[in-house]
Amino acid sequence: MSDANHIKMFQAVGDEKRYKILELLQGGARTVGEIADELGYLQPQTSKHLKILHEAGLVRVEAVANKRFYHLEKSGFMALQNWLSSYIQQWEDQLDRLDAHLKEEES
Repeated sequence: MSDANHIKMFQAVGDEKRYKILELLQGGARTVGEIADELGYLQPQTSKHLKILHEAGLVRVEAVANKRFYHLEKSGFMALQNWLSSYIQQWEDQLDRLDAHLKEEES
């Protein structure tokens, strides 16, 4: 995944309203109207936030009859997790080296 995609993802989840939408969608798929009602947002505002989340790869849309249901997109979160885990591993390695150095200094 490119840096531009990671930036889009972080910008998407960095907004409080979009973060709340993602939290709500953890409970299952919702329509724009349901999301707007449950969070107290205006429907056009909710649609705008869902578009940004969709473009970032964090939600997908499923058309059923005349309704559009929004779901969390697992692959988007997996890509984000994989990217973050490389940094976590790097920090763990650095902390392990620091720990080894401090133990060596104590000896």
